[in-house]
Amino acid sequence: MVITSNDITTKNYKKLSIQVSLSGLSFCVFDLITKKVIAYNNVSYINSNVIEEQLWKVFVDYTILTNAYDEIVVLHDNTLNTFVPDVLFDANFLGSYLQYNVKVFDNDFFMFDKIENYNINNIHVPYVNINNFLLDQYTSFDYKNVNSILVKKVLDISIGNNEKEVFVHIQKGHFEIVVVKNQQLLLFNSFEYTTPEDFIYYILFTYEQLQLSPETITLHLFGNITKTDDYYKMVYKFIRNCQLLNTTNWVSILDQSEEEIRNNFILFHS
Repeated sequence: MVITSNDITTKNYKKLSIQVSLSGLSFCVFDLITKKVIAYNNVSYINSNVIEEQLWKVFVDYTILTNAYDEIVVLHDNTLNTFVPDVLFDANFLGSYLQYNVKVFDNDFFMFDKIENYNINNIHVPYVNINNFLLDQYTSFDYKNVNSILVKKVLDISIGNNEKEVFVHIQKGHFEIVVVKNQQLLLFNSFEYTTPEDFIYYILFTYEQLQLSPETITLHLFGNITKTDDYYKMVYKFIRNCQLLNTTNWVSILDQSEEEIRNNFILFHS
């Protein structure tokens, strides 16, 4: 749902995106006319046992979240999702698709995001309790899974490139691997990690399973990573064409630095 009004005087041409997980919350305010990022912040919960209490504290500490916005988007940051092409998709059996790689329960609520222009659907389990909390704060909002944004943008980047490419988006405790070739999604997977050895193991495992050569296939890294990280140094030992994702094309559009765009890639493209 999107907030709308026919009275132009009530519009402020601002959009709020909130990326929320069980361990923290990030938010970003966009100018809807210029598309630039006006403000953003990343907040870690002190104690994530009672998520509603943590959210309430964030809303008290960051009053910008309570301002009026023309659009509000909520991104559910979890890995309770799977991608299904249109030819195999039936909206009546959402839980059936998830049961093969996600532990689902009878009382789970399922939703899907249609990936526009790519004939793919992302079936996911949103945080119902978080949605309920936010419904007390806002009249209405759109919500989707973070990986819908991730895969859509990676597929956009791949347009016109007939070579396979590997994209790895790193977050605290887990990372996502997306393999594409000219607007085709070849693989999406998520792995948990605690050490650089875990990190490189799953990447090399993916290369092996898809018969990708570490000597020729490019690996793009983004999210919570820099060239000085042990994780980057570990990957660089094994993947010849390893690089941080080039974000220069978005610097002037979003009015943010390349590093900030890499670190907040999903949020800034929501």
